[in-house]
Amino acid sequence: MDDRRLPPPQLSRRQFLARSALTGASVAVATAQRGVSAAPPSPRPNFLFLLTDDQRWDMAGCAGNALIRTPNMDALAREGVRFANAFVTTSICAASRASVLTGLHERTHQFTFGTPPLRDELVDLSYPKLLRDAGYRTGFVGKFGIGVEQGATARMFDSFKPLNRTPYFKRQPDGSERHETDLDGDAAVDFLRGCKPDQPFCLSVSFNAPHAEDADPKQYFWPKAFDDLYTDVRMPVPKTADPAFFERQPDFLKKSMNRERWRWRFETPEKAQEMTKGYYRMVTGVDAVIGRLRDELVRLGVADNTVILLLGDNGYFLGERGFAGKWLMYEYSIRVPLLVYDPRVPQRQRGVVPQQMVLNLDVPETMLELAGVPVPATMRGRSLVPLLRGETPNWRTDFFYEHLFENKTIPKTEGVRTERWAYLRYFEQVPVYEELYDVVNDFDEEHNLAGDPAQRTVLNALRKRCDELRDRYGGPFVPRAKQ
Repeated sequence: MDDRRLPPPQLSRRQFLARSALTGASVAVATAQRGVSAAPPSPRPNFLFLLTDDQRWDMAGCAGNALIRTPNMDALAREGVRFANAFVTTSICAASRASVLTGLHERTHQFTFGTPPLRDELVDLSYPKLLRDAGYRTGFVGKFGIGVEQGATARMFDSFKPLNRTPYFKRQPDGSERHETDLDGDAAVDFLRGCKPDQPFCLSVSFNAPHAEDADPKQYFWPKAFDDLYTDVRMPVPKTADPAFFERQPDFLKKSMNRERWRWRFETPEKAQEMTKGYYRMVTGVDAVIGRLRDELVRLGVADNTVILLLGDNGYFLGERGFAGKWLMYEYSIRVPLLVYDPRVPQRQRGVVPQQMVLNLDVPETMLELAGVPVPATMRGRSLVPLLRGETPNWRTDFFYEHLFENKTIPKTEGVRTERWAYLRYFEQVPVYEELYDVVNDFDEEHNLAGDPAQRTVLNALRKRCDELRDRYGGPFVPRAKQ
């Protein structure tokens, strides 16, 4: 278990954040104590950070999916590092993206849908702000999804171009229509072409795809170039899509938003086939833009010094458990793709697949260390640099998960995922509803062992661990608006 940098339990959240608002000098000292060199390599690497929306871990050929076409993601995995066990600490775009920005858990940064904006002191310790302060040209394209105070994006980004869906197809000045994913590519290329040879850059491209268009019955919209893709493919039916499995779940889950959206997308076998194919086409559309951006890096002569990172903001149900959407602490909802391609690493470190548990929180620390920028003591992830180098450091053996969005149809969750066990509790249910799964032997989490006397010791240990991490990251849940 990795407790080395958890805030001490006697500090309140506000005390911790106040003490963590470090000056540049104190950040450098804190970073040196953590073993991260403050001296940047020469030349400093560029970064192309790709964030997809609702792409779960197995939606890429390199992850073992034989049906989906993702040649450019597969190339990144083949030429770089693919993390087989990557997770998010909150499975919803708003909170997860704030966690990626700040390196903090939701309970600490306190941002999700319906909350006040992300606090300025956290914006000032975000990866784009720190990279910009260190001389990087920073850019953002696509779905931002984080509420911030006025002026915050200008402090983080030299170039900020938000692009959203609704609708995915945008009317152009010449009367044509273009898909939002392709427009992300256009804006990203424009940013890259505006960079100077003597200044490193960090471009964050945040795709809206493959997120569904929730308000439209069709749900999934893909670039027209992929209209004929997957038409002759029979999509697999999830193991736990059996109605008998759904009926075994508690009533509050059977009445949740996950079930409501299942009706939108997977209620009949025919609808499930068509919707899943649409989702696949959207992933392939993103993949095509990734190839376009890599070609542009080569054309500009900067490919050999540009680190590319790809992360999903959360996982996704495609009918598993009788659900759609995400939010809940099950494997299909919390597992995400994470690829890192660093063209500077030796050939022996390419195409490797580390098995350590890594998190969305680890991405900002990784970019900062690769850039030689001090990592704030506030951040709660771990830099992936040792794993990218092929080292075998002491690593985390568990992590804390939470979902705190105020919505009557999405039950709040907190729990702990270890290398073998998943413990989760719906803490607002009366009584608290607990689940325990042996994910090594029961990956689809079909058998809840919370009531099994043989697992009482495991259950009690994970209850205690969940309390410990909950308290260290902020304490029992209190809605931010009521504080």
